[in-house]
Amino acid sequence: MSVTAIPPVEAAFQRAVDYKVHGLYDEAIEGFRLLLADEPDHVRARMELGLVYGFIGLFDESIEELQRAVLLDPEGLEARGHLAMTYCMLGMVDEARAEFERILAADPENDEALQQMAYLS
Repeated sequence: MSVTAIPPVEAAFQRAVDYKVHGLYDEAIEGFRLLLADEPDHVRARMELGLVYGFIGLFDESIEELQRAVLLDPEGLEARGHLAMTYCMLGMVDEARAEFERILAADPENDEALQQMAYLS
């Protein structure tokens, strides 16, 4: 039986996510920042960092990280969905609508985007 080691980047990512899940936001931010210092194109770390920033009220930073995640993976819908929801939360209706429209262009049956577009109409 062989044991496969978790790559260091993924281990660091999982540690930071665990901090986030347990509400240890300062530790999560530090973990994501350290990971991104070595792996600046790690889309999931950018997205998770953006979410943590939103949790603690750093909305400009949240939007910036979520936008970076979207730029790194324009076809990915998860980061775009979080960005759209952050825009909604902040009352940035035009920006939210544009992101939900992009999601629906890629996935016309996306329930979350469909529901949010109904609210924004």
